[in-house]
Amino acid sequence: MENLTIVIKKTEELSPQELISIMQERVKVFVVEQNCPYQEIDQKDENAIHICLKKNGALLAYSRIIPHDDQCHISLGRVLVVKKYRRHALGRKLLTTSLQEIKKRYPDQAIKIQAQSYLEKFYASFGFEAVSAVYLEDNIPHIDMLLKVN
Repeated sequence: MENLTIVIKKTEELSPQELISIMQERVKVFVVEQNCPYQEIDQKDENAIHICLKKNGALLAYSRIIPHDDQCHISLGRVLVVKKYRRHALGRKLLTTSLQEIKKRYPDQAIKIQAQSYLEKFYASFGFEAVSAVYLEDNIPHIDMLLKVN
């Protein structure tokens, strides 16, 4: 997809409209689409780094970078592509951009994620390795994956 704008901002740098747009899409995907009632917006958003792929100001894809709960790794999460823009390789572009940003800001830290299990091969194509068995998180099969520092 051409004419994409990459926006990388900390929470406090987001405009109110950017923040609303991000939260709307996250709730649409992770709560409504996946029929999963849970506290989607959490305290981790306060100190997150937000990666947005936009076109003409509209959000097409999103992820957030946060410290992992174990405090030993960086975590990448809330990875989404807006429904009408799926199947355009935006997930690959988003993940590549997110990993570059993590490497730039946290060059010596491995990345640990909680991936939905159906995406295991997608993340493995970027070098992530499964480090857990599949488990249920909010009734959705997940798997912990790790990308080691080179």
